[in-house]
Amino acid sequence: MYAIVEIAGQQFKVAKDQKVFVHRLQTEEGKKVTFDNVLLLDDGKNVTIGAPAIDGAAVEAKVIKHLKGDKVIVFKKKRRKGYRKKNGHRQFLTQIEIEKILASGGKKTTAKKEAPKKAEAKPKAKAAAPKAAPAKAEDLSSKTVAELKEMAKAKGITGISSMKKADLVEALSK
Repeated sequence: MYAIVEIAGQQFKVAKDQKVFVHRLQTEEGKKVTFDNVLLLDDGKNVTIGAPAIDGAAVEAKVIKHLKGDKVIVFKKKRRKGYRKKNGHRQFLTQIEIEKILASGGKKTTAKKEAPKKAEAKPKAKAAAPKAAPAKAEDLSSKTVAELKEMAKAKGITGISSMKKADLVEALSK
């Protein structure tokens, strides 16, 4: 089982018990950290791809140590001008060990529990102002492209052969 996860702005392919060097994290050594921005999950049989991330998936890791990477020499020179610059850089890194790859149970599941509260407030607004047009749009979105094209032909809408489903729904809802 492996996952592609975004850690500190970079994407890493990780597996259980793997040690990875990432950009410096603000977590103390020995502490556990959870990354919930999982982009792809492969369990050997199924491959799950997020759009952009998989809801509920998470990767748990333990911070082993903080260190500096190898020195990189940056040398600039312009010929015949007497210009030379030599500079070095050592990147601050954190070594982590992947402990678990969870297909569900990440932090994003808690965000879904808050969503129904917002949905309860919306029906009150619908009772105040009836909306007939969106109901038609919902009915249209459940139809296939072929059915939408037939409806557009019946209404006399031209140029439907190059239209996408969203454009057809919009044209029919007018």
